[in-house]
Amino acid sequence: MENSEKLYRVGVDIGSTTMKVAAMDDTGALVFSAYQRHQADIRGTAADIAKQFYNTLGNCRLKLVITGSVGMGYAHRLGIGFVQEVVAAAEMVKQRYPEVSTFIDMGGEDSKMIFFEKGKVPDIRMNGSCAGGTGAFIDQTAMLFHVETKELNALAAQAENIHPIASRCGVFSKTDIQNLMSRNISRADIAASVFNAVAMQVVASLARGMDITPTVFFCGGPFAFLPELQKHFRRVLGLTEEQCLLPENAQIIPASGCALLADEQSTGILTLDELIRTIEAGHTEEQHFENRLPRLFVSQEDYDLWLKAENIYYVPRAELQSDSPTPYFLGVDSGSTTTKLVLLNAHGDIVYTDYQRNEGDSFKAFCGMLQTLYRSVTQPQNIVIAASAVTGYGENLIKTAFNFDFGIVETMAHFSAAKQVEPNVSFVLDIGGQDMKAIFVENGSIRRMEINEACSSGCGSFIETFANMMGYPVAEFAKLSCFAPHPCDLGTRCTVFMNSKVKQAMQEGAEVNDIAAGFSYSVVKNCLFKVLKIKNIEELGKHIVVQGGTFRNHSIVRALEKMTGCQVSFSDIPELMGAYGAALYAMRHHQK
Repeated sequence: MENSEKLYRVGVDIGSTTMKVAAMDDTGALVFSAYQRHQADIRGTAADIAKQFYNTLGNCRLKLVITGSVGMGYAHRLGIGFVQEVVAAAEMVKQRYPEVSTFIDMGGEDSKMIFFEKGKVPDIRMNGSCAGGTGAFIDQTAMLFHVETKELNALAAQAENIHPIASRCGVFSKTDIQNLMSRNISRADIAASVFNAVAMQVVASLARGMDITPTVFFCGGPFAFLPELQKHFRRVLGLTEEQCLLPENAQIIPASGCALLADEQSTGILTLDELIRTIEAGHTEEQHFENRLPRLFVSQEDYDLWLKAENIYYVPRAELQSDSPTPYFLGVDSGSTTTKLVLLNAHGDIVYTDYQRNEGDSFKAFCGMLQTLYRSVTQPQNIVIAASAVTGYGENLIKTAFNFDFGIVETMAHFSAAKQVEPNVSFVLDIGGQDMKAIFVENGSIRRMEINEACSSGCGSFIETFANMMGYPVAEFAKLSCFAPHPCDLGTRCTVFMNSKVKQAMQEGAEVNDIAAGFSYSVVKNCLFKVLKIKNIEELGKHIVVQGGTFRNHSIVRALEKMTGCQVSFSDIPELMGAYGAALYAMRHHQK
């Protein structure tokens, strides 16, 4: 289609999780729009939307303006006009919705409120560094339920009761939600309670004494795609449906505002062909990187050689025999989110393992694991549990309910397993989903122990949250990081504050693999320096052992090696080491 004479005013909103585009003709009518998650691939998403634009309107001329939390860097590099997103949204409201008194916008990682009063400059409020009360908070809840965000909306519509949930950092809010799940509260009630918590958080943090008066204007992706969320906002604010306004294209309001401002804010006219060539050239242009870290692995060959090094301990294994009565030793790690089971024979070989999510009920999870074990052998009556030990969050419950022989503290279980990996261990670092343990060893005995308290920034959820936010499974995110050519230095920050560093890296044109590798370095930095407050790397000694599910990600192991200058030892079952240590403890004490 050829339409090179036609001129359109185009607004592009590049946010932390999505890219939005709105194009208007000379009458101000919307002729093209797009809303797409970019998963940190800004150029790829821009190229895809630009081609959709071309297929719809041909090679037209454009007056282009960019907005959004990630958009500023791209506007600067491309020489395109930039408008702050709340200014763009306010312009859209003033021109098209003059009856509005209060504007509430929710994005992926930020929320905004604007108060309009005739004769006065609009009063603009934005959330600070906390992601509570944003779309990301809702996304994390959907991930916890293993459902799509739209399914969360359907669940909330069926709710009967609202329960208190603190709409704070997504990592620790999981504790509130898991507590409700363990009490068998329906998922419908929990989903509605999350929406209610978000509404209360936004109102409390942004209104700050101002009256929210009708007409109230809602915009942003969460409002556009989650009707139940708007209902909870109306309930919290005490408003009727008639007193609120949700426009047809609520998710592209800032982009539409940019289009309205294009005549005065654009830096010139360019054709769509020129824009597509500029975007595609960005994939091959030579870039100059600042604040980058050493790459973790130079090549696949480098990685393969590393996997063959002596520092990896492959736990001995054997077949599970049930032909005749045979003694076995059971170790269980009943954690806050997962339960792990290891069964050893009399020689200390692993014959059976299991790893399951608790789904809020550690007792039920362990029952299910026993049933699976029972069904996996032909003659279960010959499986003799000679001794058993349990550790972890659910130690007392499991020990009492199933009459285990031993209950041991987690640090001892992990220390026992670590000595099996490296007899001369000097430092043990265990990182789980929301906790970490550090054990300092001297002359074969524990000298001191450290655990995290109120900060989760060096834990598994830290990297899992961002992997999921960018649309990647954790395993794929880890693989991307191993071979990143220019890992970003994201510093040492908590899960919420890290968002700003990621946005900055994206503005500078960082690729997803470089950001992923930066997270691997940050997990280690946060753990050692921010949480454990290590003053001198030499405190760790030369024989470091790591364990916990987080170290399934080999890029984190390698980042620790790069930072300490030491070869780090780990096993091929890092996520099972607590249960393995418990089983070893049971076997050794039975032999005594």
